[in-house]
Amino acid sequence: MRRRHFLACLATGPAWAGDWPQFRGPGGQGHAPGEAVPLTWSESENIRWRTPIPGSGWSSPSILGDRIWLTTATDGNRSLRVLALDRHTGKILQDVEVVRADPGKIHQKNSHASPTPVLEGNRVYVHYGAHGTAALNAADGSVLWKKRLDYDHRHGPGNSPILYDDLLIVNCDGYDQQFIVAFDKNTGQQVWRKTRPGYQAYCTPLVIFANGREQLISPGAKRSIAYDPRTGEELWWVLYGEGFSNVPRPVFANGLVFICTGFFQPSLYAVRPDGKGDVTATHIVWQTNRGVPLTPSPIVVGDELYMVTDQGVGSCLDTKTGKVHWRERLGGNYSASPVLAAGRLYFPNEEGETKVIAPGTKFELLATNRLEEAILASMAVVDGVIYVRTSQHLYCIAGQA
Repeated sequence: MRRRHFLACLATGPAWAGDWPQFRGPGGQGHAPGEAVPLTWSESENIRWRTPIPGSGWSSPSILGDRIWLTTATDGNRSLRVLALDRHTGKILQDVEVVRADPGKIHQKNSHASPTPVLEGNRVYVHYGAHGTAALNAADGSVLWKKRLDYDHRHGPGNSPILYDDLLIVNCDGYDQQFIVAFDKNTGQQVWRKTRPGYQAYCTPLVIFANGREQLISPGAKRSIAYDPRTGEELWWVLYGEGFSNVPRPVFANGLVFICTGFFQPSLYAVRPDGKGDVTATHIVWQTNRGVPLTPSPIVVGDELYMVTDQGVGSCLDTKTGKVHWRERLGGNYSASPVLAAGRLYFPNEEGETKVIAPGTKFELLATNRLEEAILASMAVVDGVIYVRTSQHLYCIAGQA
């Protein structure tokens, strides 16, 4: 019962002070602890430190204890590396090559180091798409095991790995083949692998507890599937036609799973996770085709869901009905997923601006903060401090709330 309670909490978004161990934080849904965080900043205001990051990459910061972990690609993107930084000073403590590869071409907005590391105990788990997946010793950066997954990730690596019990789980929806695979996190041995129909996709899965069972929600091209995370057994799925290149991580709140369907005509589905088999005709509570992002993940606060399109149109919807409370143009272009911190929503855009919005059914813009470099990576928030990766630096933002 304690384990189930933990998973239920994990799936609904609370966070623990001191750590941000995966993409979108402890619950995987962008919710930070309640400490005060800065409302405003600039290049000259509320910057505690700023560290140049060698190479290029769009992985988000992952934080455990006093260390921040990032991935990057150097030497013409042939050297795929992991960095560890001191959380308090920004000093780079480790710089380790994990994979040496001929990277090939990728989408112009992507990088060869986009998946976010996932952290647990003394382990760091990293994924570089088809170039390799690895576990490292956090103390000295040594590679404990490494696997190469043979598929064509087409536009480059995108989805981040996740941990479930003793498993490291990775979506591998390539141009040539699509599958999801679970490795023993300690040895790197494959525990299960399931092929799935579709096309390329880049979505990070989410483990939830619903309908009396743990479910691994994994959106892919043309369909989203809920698996038993221990075995890979398919529990239920929804179909959505021609969607592909899905990026937003799903969200679970108020008894519904919220899924973005990908490119062509992006839709947002609100799905009850208590079905079996094909539930397309029976368990989609509502859907919308307006204002749906291709890249940034949605976020839920209370009874409202918030999202922003890649072109900067923000929306607030009722989670139970899909009713639109407001829709506003925020300005700029968006790839990073929003975070909730200190009761405020933070939306970073590609031009280096972060829009801060008050949650609620009435639109209220609280602040616009600008850095001088592009932001495509999602923020991390720990102990009242915001960490932002830009195109060239990692910023530590701290000050008066």
